[in-house]
Amino acid sequence: MSFSTFKSANKLVTGQTALEYLQQAVSQFNIKKPLIVSDQGVVKSGTIQHVLDLLTVEYSIYDSVKPEPELEQVQDCIDFYHLHQSDAVIAVGGGSALDIAKCVAALAEQTGDIRDYVGNEKIKNRAIPLIVVPTTSGTGSEVTNIAILSDNANQMKKGIVSDALLPDIAIVSPLMSVSCPASVTAASGVDALVHAIEAYISVNHSEITDALALPAIELIVQYLPQAYVHPNNLIAREKMATASLMAGLAFGNAGVGAVHALAYPLGGKYKMPHGVSNALMLPFVLKWNVLGCAERLSHIATLLKLAVTENHTANAEILVEFLHQFCKQLNIPSGLRSFGIAQEDIPALAAEAIKVERLLKNNPRQLSLQDIEAIYNEAY
Repeated sequence: MSFSTFKSANKLVTGQTALEYLQQAVSQFNIKKPLIVSDQGVVKSGTIQHVLDLLTVEYSIYDSVKPEPELEQVQDCIDFYHLHQSDAVIAVGGGSALDIAKCVAALAEQTGDIRDYVGNEKIKNRAIPLIVVPTTSGTGSEVTNIAILSDNANQMKKGIVSDALLPDIAIVSPLMSVSCPASVTAASGVDALVHAIEAYISVNHSEITDALALPAIELIVQYLPQAYVHPNNLIAREKMATASLMAGLAFGNAGVGAVHALAYPLGGKYKMPHGVSNALMLPFVLKWNVLGCAERLSHIATLLKLAVTENHTANAEILVEFLHQFCKQLNIPSGLRSFGIAQEDIPALAAEAIKVERLLKNNPRQLSLQDIEAIYNEAY
């Protein structure tokens, strides 16, 4: 007998005035000295001030989160947490800041090395309150039990997966993403699109995740170009925030597949931003996945009013071409060569990607090492 489970942050607060809930959240957990986890971009843009203005308690700020943070930065932030005698964690930033914050809240009171907790369900519980306020619409980290970090020693991305990483409260406000640079808006938005599509075609999809993934795809295709061109359009920002949230809930429960698996080595070895690597690999991986899920991809094409035939394979191929053009209009670089990646590096990339079994097992078409090499070569 099969069954599925559904996980999320304990409480979701959304809407244009959602940020006002922060004061109630701080009071609810009796927080006296929170640690704010953020990055230099959020601080310098002034976006973090929206949060700080609402705090009436003493706080400290760790604003050194890197764009593609490594495992070691978790320990650095944990040391900062203890140094300032913090009693809670509030994340304000994109996926990187949220992932670091989630790990700090879950691991600050654990023993052992950070690397001991890489993998599935190795953290049993979390006592430190965790509130997250995303400033990008894409990663979905605010509602997932996953944190992705760079393992520099192995030049690979590693995942820490545990329900202890699920935030107590996720506050999703469109106001927080207004100052997001256009390139980040584009890459994180396509990242959300990848989450939704991969969740929909995952072998672990359910009716619940489908009900979240499909509307997310529609919203992103309609509103991401608007948010990209008109950054102050709060309606477009709110729609993207909602879509990212829905896509996060979908993939947090159905899982993602080969797009992410092939993107991980690009981030680990070449420090390519996660959203960019996902966007780059999306159409090339989907082209290979057509054989495994033509009907589902055809349904997406129909949903987006792209389908012109009753043939599922033909419709799926139309969708793949549409996604190529969609990424192109958002000025997302196409081709591995544009990132200085040598073609002779492809076998090594494939050798790393094939190891990401946690994600490849979710893919609708099982890929061999040779298949992965071929996909990288097509994406070159």
